[in-house]
Amino acid sequence: MFIVILIAALALWGAIATVVELGRDGFRAVPTDWSRVAEKS
Repeated sequence: MFIVILIAALALWGAIATVVELGRDGFRAVPTDWSRVAEKS
């Protein structure tokens, strides 16, 4: 039973850490900077 609780706690910790890091790393839609895109021929 202890192992089940330990695994559940680790899964919860991982899910929370993922949400926090996605918010922290600037994950968002960014408009394309067309001056940096290669010209089409």
